[in-house]
Amino acid sequence: MGRLATLSEEPINEEDTKVKKWRNWNWNWKRIKTHFFQKKPDLKILLSVLACPLFPVPPHSPPLNNVSSSAHYIIHHFTAATASRHLQATVKTIFATGKLQMSAVHDLPHTQPQTGCFVLWQMPPHKWQIELVVDAHKVVAGSDGTVAWRHTPWLRAHAAKGAVRPLRRAVQGLDPLAVSAVFCAAQYMGEKQISGMDCFVLKVSADQKDLVERSDSTAEMIKHVAFGYFSQKNGLLVHLEDSYLTRIQSPGTHPTYWETTMSTKIEDYRMVDGVMIAHAGHSTVIITRFGDNLKTGPAITRLEESWTIDDVAFNVPGLSIDCFIPPKELHKHYPQEDLDWRSPLHAA
Repeated sequence: MGRLATLSEEPINEEDTKVKKWRNWNWNWKRIKTHFFQKKPDLKILLSVLACPLFPVPPHSPPLNNVSSSAHYIIHHFTAATASRHLQATVKTIFATGKLQMSAVHDLPHTQPQTGCFVLWQMPPHKWQIELVVDAHKVVAGSDGTVAWRHTPWLRAHAAKGAVRPLRRAVQGLDPLAVSAVFCAAQYMGEKQISGMDCFVLKVSADQKDLVERSDSTAEMIKHVAFGYFSQKNGLLVHLEDSYLTRIQSPGTHPTYWETTMSTKIEDYRMVDGVMIAHAGHSTVIITRFGDNLKTGPAITRLEESWTIDDVAFNVPGLSIDCFIPPKELHKHYPQEDLDWRSPLHAA
């Protein structure tokens, strides 16, 4: 079994057959440079960015009984508001299905929305798998707790580097345990009003070690940070924002910087088996490319997604650890000697 190719969270387009299919960042970014800032980004770009992004930081063990800091108090309040404390002892698996719409925004008009659906399985804290279909295009991604991977119809399977991290969709109010686990070690940033609500703001950032592990000789991950906005009124997570900045430079070229910011409004909390779960939301992504070599100035693309949750269930019968093993066909193109399961190949 061979090592999977490194996963890039940046948009990737496969239409240009003139570009050699390298298995590295340089290949991905040359394709992005050619295609990403066309006037009408296609569905592949939407799926590359919006389908299954990963959260910036790994989960921690929530110190729910320790309210000595502002961040711990806010998470304690969130846990009480969602009534999710008992899940830590009882939940073994989580299942969810949902619908979504994706579109690109060009100035004022939107492109025709692309509709789709997804199904998500989880075995807290580190195992998950998602299948997402939009306009007959299917994206599958997962984590067995050691390796995170993604597979699309137009790319070979990709693995990810860095620490174990949850799927961002799970942190969008769908999995209260994941929210508590990633924000329990957060930095308290004060108060802010957002969407007409007074909120407490918590910040988490990828540490330098993880940023280095997620970089290579062509692409340097400079930062990946997230902000959670928790309602002062009801304690729920109502807004989530994360952004990452990458420096791209091939030998003999000027550096180019790419900054991606995803902002998500989280709403429609409903009780499921005694736990408050968010059932709807809207995300906006702003992707900016800038650098000294861009004569026309920064290039900006905007993408949007609306989503709803149809069903959520805990402790689904028949869901075992075997359900999270990466498919064998993902490895068949890679030589046996490339594999080292001790290496931290997680989401990038």
